[in-house]
Amino acid sequence: MTRHTERLLSNARSETGSTGSLENPLDFIADDHMREREVCALIDRLVATFPVDNAERQMMLTFLKEQLPQHLADEEIDLFPLLLKRCDPEVEIDCVIDKLESDHVHALADAPAIVALIEANEPGDAAFADSACAQMTEFANHARRHLILENAIILPIARARLTKGDLEIMRSHMLERRRPDRLRENET
Repeated sequence: MTRHTERLLSNARSETGSTGSLENPLDFIADDHMREREVCALIDRLVATFPVDNAERQMMLTFLKEQLPQHLADEEIDLFPLLLKRCDPEVEIDCVIDKLESDHVHALADAPAIVALIEANEPGDAAFADSACAQMTEFANHARRHLILENAIILPIARARLTKGDLEIMRSHMLERRRPDRLRENET
């Protein structure tokens, strides 16, 4: 197992098994963005027919099925409304948030198809069909464009505008969404 694979596994495990890194919710969201970029890079490797080991494959599937929906909820339920509350209208953050929420709808709709493609293609199988490659490439490219907006605009403004109280509310809600009994309810 490579160091890169070990780091990916560690990130995936810490995310599903622990919320200790949730001390600062904006840092936690930034970490989710890094994991999403790693998933996009792994999707690129699959499309290019480079090998992806089982640990990397499992990390992708865990992120797409479990962590991505939680991450999007963190943003839509807490981060975006708090930003709208804290930003003056002339900042026009509402236009950016509208675009990001539209992206979230597509991500939630498209992720299950990407998961199905990855799950259907066992390690050692032939390369993905051209149509599957195009679908996976579009998903990864769309996610990267989305992350650019969030990392370059949303997170810096959030760090400047959100109060300690706002961050504590976010943290509390994010912890609640990740409670083990809550996670089991979402699986059924």
